[in-house]
Amino acid sequence: MILTSLLSTGGWIGLMVGLAVVAAALGVGLTFLLLSHKSKAVGRNADAMLKEAKIKAEHLLKNAEIDAKQAAFEAKQQADNEIRTRKGELAGLEQKLTLREQAIDQRDAQLLAKENALDKKNEQLEKSIESYKNRQAELDQKIDSIITELEKVSGMSTQQAKDEIMARVESKMAMEIAAYIKNAEDEAKETAASKAIDLLALACQKYAQDVTTERTVSVVALPSDEMKGRIIGREGRNIRVLEQELGVDLVIDDTPEAITVSCFDPIRREIARRTLEYLVKDGRIQPGRIEDVSAKCKKEVAETVQKYGEEACFKLGLPRINKELVAYIGRLHYRTSYGQNALEHSMEVAYLSGLMAGELGLDVNLARRAGLLHDIGKSVDFEMEGSHVQLGAQLAKKYGESDVVINAIESHHGDVEARYVISHLVAAADTLSAARPGARSETLETYVKRVEQLEGLAKSFDGVQQAYAMQSGREIRVMVMPDKISDAESVLLAQQLREKIEKEMTYPGQIKVSVIREYRAIETAK
Repeated sequence: MILTSLLSTGGWIGLMVGLAVVAAALGVGLTFLLLSHKSKAVGRNADAMLKEAKIKAEHLLKNAEIDAKQAAFEAKQQADNEIRTRKGELAGLEQKLTLREQAIDQRDAQLLAKENALDKKNEQLEKSIESYKNRQAELDQKIDSIITELEKVSGMSTQQAKDEIMARVESKMAMEIAAYIKNAEDEAKETAASKAIDLLALACQKYAQDVTTERTVSVVALPSDEMKGRIIGREGRNIRVLEQELGVDLVIDDTPEAITVSCFDPIRREIARRTLEYLVKDGRIQPGRIEDVSAKCKKEVAETVQKYGEEACFKLGLPRINKELVAYIGRLHYRTSYGQNALEHSMEVAYLSGLMAGELGLDVNLARRAGLLHDIGKSVDFEMEGSHVQLGAQLAKKYGESDVVINAIESHHGDVEARYVISHLVAAADTLSAARPGARSETLETYVKRVEQLEGLAKSFDGVQQAYAMQSGREIRVMVMPDKISDAESVLLAQQLREKIEKEMTYPGQIKVSVIREYRAIETAK
């Protein structure tokens, strides 16, 4: 009816409008149906997700409860283990304490026993002392009575008799001493010149070879004897260049695989030794190469010398020393005295001087400086004229050292009077460093000769029973016959032996003379 009315009233237009209305109504209905369907599906999905979430939450709660129980169990187990460990440690400590208490109790008992024993000994000693005093008083009374009787018999007092005896002995001894001195002086004047020449000749004959060999040569090892020919060179040109360039003498003898460098200057000898070792290792030995290597080794030795000097000053804590003087200090490393390294000896003297100066409240650094430089003249005594004392004083003055240092250098051997306390300390330290056992070495042959000579001098005196050289020849112990030499004569014998050793022997440091006189009275009870 609606269609009919529309067609009749509006024609096609009305029809189209009606269709549009119908289509819109259908669309709205369909949309509503779709929305209701989707809302039901969403509701179902939400219910499913909620159930799943509840299940997961229950699982998580259960797992958390299980983990918490497991953790609690493990913690409890660990706590139980720690408790057991602590109990064991406490038991061990308790046992140690018990043992310590027992040991302390034992020591207390021992100390108590010792204290009781000491008390008893003390009582015995007091009784002995009292008895000794009583006996001493009795002896004094007897001696006084004897002296009184002697004074009555002799008609002289004790002091008068003593003065009379001393006057007679003094008169007799004065005459004998005067006669002895006069005879000795006359004999010394007659034989002084010839004896001096004989002693010098004997000394040179006995000691020159050992001393010069030990102090003035260095030995360079060669890989083979063929190298000797290469060092000599064609017509000897290589060895001439070496000796001229290095200022040493090269001794090529029958010693296998070795060449000897001979020179009094230890610095030149060291340069020569290094040069030869470098040339032998390099293999190229010719005049031009010798000059290059020699110049290089001279530079190396100069650097080494400077380094030794700087190290010595650094170890002693001595700043502000002239650089050239430091080089002279380093040269002491290549200088020896009776086998003792001069640089090490100077450092020992510096240390000892500093220690003694510190004890006396003096300037420690100044004492060390004087000790280090006391033998500085030995660094140039092989190339300049004069004793090492004179040369050392000249060097110290040249480089502006203080009067204390200069006086210590001049006086450490008694050449000049010591004007400062530090000079006395340096002289004492020098003696200590040189005289300590092992400081200065000798060849075995020289040492044996010196010990034999020392014992022979002691045995040459009448009344000597036996003599023994002790402490590497630094002490001589002389046993005398008690029936031939008295106590007073023992003192005289020690003085005479000391004088004879000083006159007839050459030795480093000091020699102590001990004369022992022992009298034994032995009886056999039958």
